[in-house]
Amino acid sequence: MSLPVYNCLIVDDEPPARDVLKRYIQKLPMLKLAGECSNALQVIPFLHSHPVDLLFLDIQMPQLTGLELVSALTNPPKIIFTTAFGEYALQSYDLDAADYLLKPIKLDRFIKAVNKALPVVTPISISTAITATPIASLADSDTFLYFRADRKMVKVTLNTILYIESLKDYVKIITETDQVITKYSMAALEAMLPSSGFIRIHRSFIINVQRLKSYTASHVQISGKELPVGKLYQREVFKLLNN
Repeated sequence: MSLPVYNCLIVDDEPPARDVLKRYIQKLPMLKLAGECSNALQVIPFLHSHPVDLLFLDIQMPQLTGLELVSALTNPPKIIFTTAFGEYALQSYDLDAADYLLKPIKLDRFIKAVNKALPVVTPISISTAITATPIASLADSDTFLYFRADRKMVKVTLNTILYIESLKDYVKIITETDQVITKYSMAALEAMLPSSGFIRIHRSFIINVQRLKSYTASHVQISGKELPVGKLYQREVFKLLNN
C-alpha cells in the first residue's frame, strides 16, 4: 500500500536554514515541498491559495514571529517549530504544535518530528531517508548555498570552500578566491554542510577535508594556513582523517 503524500511549507528568514529542511524533505518520499517563505507575513496569502498539511515554522523572525503567526491563524496546518532558542518550547506546545526542533536540526530528530505530526500508516525510519534521494555530494561541482553578505545574497560553491572561521555572531567563509562574512552560528552552519566533506575541528573552525594538506595531533594545514584542533574535537577529527 502506497503512503499518502503531505504538502509542506517552510518558513524561515535565513536561506541556509531553509536549505537544510528542503534537503530533509526531499529524502522522505511521503513529503512534498509546496513552497517556502522568508517571513511570516507571506504565509497567510500562501495558505489561502495552496493546500498545506505541515508547516515547518521558525520562531524568531522580523515583523511577525512564528508564535504570533500561529495565534493569528484560524485553521492552521500541523506545526513543527524550528528555532535556535529553547526558551519557547512551552509556548509552542500551548499552541498545539506537533513538535519543537532546536537548530542545528539532525535528520533523525527531523524524522521523529514528522512521525509525530503526520498520521502515516507506516512510521518513517532513518533507513527510509538514507535510501531516498541523497543529499547533494560535495563532489558535485554545482553544489552551493546562498549567504547574506553586504546587503545581498552571495552564492558559495561548496567545493571551493577552504575553511570557515567563527567571528562571534558572524562566520567567515574562506574560499579559493574570496571570503564571505555572514551572520550565522557555527552550529547551524555545521548542520547544513555535508558531513562527508566538512568537519568541525575547533569551536572556531570548520574545514573542507578535501582541502587538507597535512595534520598533526594539534593542528591541520590548509592552503598554507595552520588551524588548531580543539581537544574536544580531536577524537572525531582523527577518526575521520585516519579512515
